Amino acid sequence: MYPKIVLALLLLLSFGSLHSQKRNKVYEDYIRRYHSIAQRQQSSYGIPSSIILAQGLLESSAGTSYLAINANNHFGIKCHNWSGETEYRDDDRRNECFRKYKHPLDSYEDHSLFITGRKRYASLFRLSPTDYQGWAHGLKKAGYATDPAYAYKLISIIETYGLHQYDLDKVTGEKRQRDFESPQAKPAVTAPTYEEFVMGYVDAVARHNVYYNNGVRCVVAVQGDTYGSIADEFNISEKRIRSYNDAAQDQELQPGDWVYIRPKKKRANKKYPQHQVHAGESMYDIAQYYGIRLKVLYDRNGMAYSSGPQMNQILKLR
Repeated sequence: MYPKIVLALLLLLSFGSLHSQKRNKVYEDYIRRYHSIAQRQQSSYGIPSSIILAQGLLESSAGTSYLAINANNHFGIKCHNWSGETEYRDDDRRNECFRKYKHPLDSYEDHSLFITGRKRYASLFRLSPTDYQGWAHGLKKAGYATDPAYAYKLISIIETYGLHQYDLDKVTGEKRQRDFESPQAKPAVTAPTYEEFVMGYVDAVARHNVYYNNGVRCVVAVQGDTYGSIADEFNISEKRIRSYNDAAQDQELQPGDWVYIRPKKKRANKKYPQHQVHAGESMYDIAQYYGIRLKVLYDRNGMAYSSGPQMNQILKLR
C-alpha cells in the first residue's frame, strides 16, 4: 500500500500546480476552435462546457491524437452498438475498434449521448452546472476512466486555461434528468463489459500512448512529465531523448508537447513539401510539428541558427 500512497501524494502535488505553468499554444488553439461546440452541448445536455473541453483536450491530446486526426474521435469512444464507420487501434487490447465520425461535432454529440444515456452518471446532473470539480471527481468515481489521476488532470486543465468561463449558469438539463427515469434509458439486464465502463482513450498515469508522426514514434506530454520521466518510461537516457527533440538542457516540457522517442527525420512527409509561417511560430515549433530535425530545417532554408522565421515566410520541408 505504501507505494500507492506515495504515488497519490505526488499526483496531488504535480497536478495541483498546473495552473501556475505556461500555457500551451496547441491547447489554446483547440479551445478557440471547439469552445462554442462545448457550450452548445452544455445547453442541450447539461454537461459543463469546461468538463467537455477538458476531456476533449486530455483524451485527444488537444486534437493531435491518432484517433482525433484519422477518425474525428476526440473522446476515444469504442464501437459498442455502433453501425457507422470504424477505426482500429491498439488500446487496452490490440487492434480495438473505435468509432469514426465525419466531423468532430459528431464526436462531441456522441460523447454527450454516452454520458446522458447511462444511469451511473445521473447523480452528476444534480450538481450545479458550474461545479466542474464535482463533475471531475464524479466522472472518475463512476468509472469513466481507469487513470487514478483522471479527476485531477481535468481540474488542472480547467484551471490552467480558464475553461470555467465557458460554463453556462443555466442549462436545459431538466429534460435530460427526466430521460434517466424513462424506460428507454434503463440499463440492460445483462452485466456491462469492462469497455462499457471505461470509455476514454487515456492510459494510467506515467504511461503514454505511442503515436507516429512522420513515421517517428512519439508521445504527447501531460502535466507532471519531464524529459527524464519519459526517458525512464521508455528506457532511454535523458540526454538522448533531449537530442531527439532538439531540446536544450534547461528546456522543460509543457502539457501537449510532442516528445519523440526515436530520432526525427531529415525531411517531412511528402504531403508537406513546404510550410507557411504563422504568427508566433518558431523554427523549433515547426520542426516538432512535422517531425524533422531542427538543424536540417535551418540548413535546408539557408538560415542562420540564431535567426527565427518571418511571418508568412515559406519554408522548405523537403
